[in-house]
Amino acid sequence: MTDHPITPPPDLVEMWVDLLESRSDEAVFSLAAQWGADQQLAKDAEWLDQHALDAPHLKITPVGASLKEAMRPKPPTLKEQALCELVDAYNLGQIDDSTYDTIRKALKALPND
Repeated sequence: MTDHPITPPPDLVEMWVDLLESRSDEAVFSLAAQWGADQQLAKDAEWLDQHALDAPHLKITPVGASLKEAMRPKPPTLKEQALCELVDAYNLGQIDDSTYDTIRKALKALPND
């Protein structure tokens, strides 16, 4: 097989094959697809850093990291998730105003993780 620039290493493929015994095919294929997408994004960011504003009179500013951050946003923190669920519960009338305010203040007081 001819190696493509984005070919997973054999040990990673072996790990995915092993995971097929304990996880659904869909979950394992999603991991593989995500790995490939991450590799492509890294190559895109590298290219962008080398070719953005590639004119001699323009200043080249690396933007690959910004591209990665935009394309792979971090999942919400546990605190953010809890606040969203609190708002949902309040909007559905599952908790009263006083309980909502108390829990919201307590969550806001927690450090960001």
